[in-house]
Amino acid sequence: MNLANALQKWFTVGLGVKRWLLLLALGIGIIALSLAFAILELAQPTLAARSVPSIGWLEIGAGVFVGLLLCGIAEIKLSRNILAPYRKMVQGRVIDAVYRHSMTQKGIKVVAVGGGTGLPSVLKGMKPYTGNITAIVTVADDGGSSGRLRRELGVLPPGDLRNNIAALADDESLMTQLFQYRFNSGDLGGHAFGNLFISALAGVTGSLETALIETERVLNIQGSVLPATLNDVTLVANVRLASKTRLLTVRGESNITEAGGVIEKLSVEPADAEAYRGSVQAILNADIICLGPGSLYTSILPNLLVKGIAEALRATSAYKVYICNIAMQPGETSGYTVADHVLALERHIGRGVFQAVLANNAYPSENAGANTRYVRPAPEQHEILQRYEVHYTDLVDSDRPWRHDPQKLVRAILWLSETERSGGTPPKMSIAHT
Repeated sequence: MNLANALQKWFTVGLGVKRWLLLLALGIGIIALSLAFAILELAQPTLAARSVPSIGWLEIGAGVFVGLLLCGIAEIKLSRNILAPYRKMVQGRVIDAVYRHSMTQKGIKVVAVGGGTGLPSVLKGMKPYTGNITAIVTVADDGGSSGRLRRELGVLPPGDLRNNIAALADDESLMTQLFQYRFNSGDLGGHAFGNLFISALAGVTGSLETALIETERVLNIQGSVLPATLNDVTLVANVRLASKTRLLTVRGESNITEAGGVIEKLSVEPADAEAYRGSVQAILNADIICLGPGSLYTSILPNLLVKGIAEALRATSAYKVYICNIAMQPGETSGYTVADHVLALERHIGRGVFQAVLANNAYPSENAGANTRYVRPAPEQHEILQRYEVHYTDLVDSDRPWRHDPQKLVRAILWLSETERSGGTPPKMSIAHT
């Protein structure tokens, strides 16, 4: 029944397909007939009797030319008519879109783990190199628009998912701009349209998993964005207050940075929350895995503490690099060096989860503002230098030097990965600028 229905649609009057299929068939027929006469023309001098009429080579050549011309016209018309419904969804010329799709699908498989505003730097920078990009994003956010939707609708917080979906979409697309639009007043004040869209779609489809797939289809993104878990998780931190005599237990991601102390331990509740199977599979299949950049305690570790994520990172053969933040984050990493970031990761997930550390070594004062405090290198002879490849280079965005420049960051990651694959040994503590 489905086949009959499909055939009926293909033969609908005015579809603009049948006439060009007939022209294509006519062109192929003329070419085949011309080639048959050519074969006979070559074979007839060896025959005792000429059983078929002979035509000249000029006529044969003309027949092949006419046949090719008809086939060419038919193929152009067919392509235009069949691609017309999709053409409206493609930015620029069709050939550019086809070329870009073909090239990116052959690219390396990159997985980026994190959340917040840091992870999009990797995604935006990677888009020109590969379409095989997967972002694994925390769903522990309980503040702002995401927190309100989480409390009022009982959905997983969509904010970090939205930001990273937008990072993989076309920046110039009206749909992408709409997705990131934030209402300024009224009952919707503070909500991003994308958060509402994902939450509504999760309600319509019955699952966040399906909602993300449909959202990615609407925005026509390169790659995919996956949650670390589909469980409703809460961050819990043991915070040592400034007096250093009191250890406070703080629940909720948004409350941790406001506690104003030193975070000694982080965990997720429920402790047995399982990793999303798609995220685990992406890690196992990856060529390169980037941990960060992003807030150490509220963007990166919430993913790694989910049961199954750290185990998959240890099991994968991918090249794994931790990307340290450029600036310290008040309430989380005040006073931290690069070494302190790495030691905090080790305290929570152990050693052997990643091979390399990539950090910034440029500290511009221009545009930095009065509140920017740069993360400084690990002290010389520090123990982490014996366990990891630690590399420094200029990673700052000149306009916002507390953030990573996507192009600088990705060039550094790819350089390190290529050096690893080729068996070379990169210079210790530095990498070449490209």
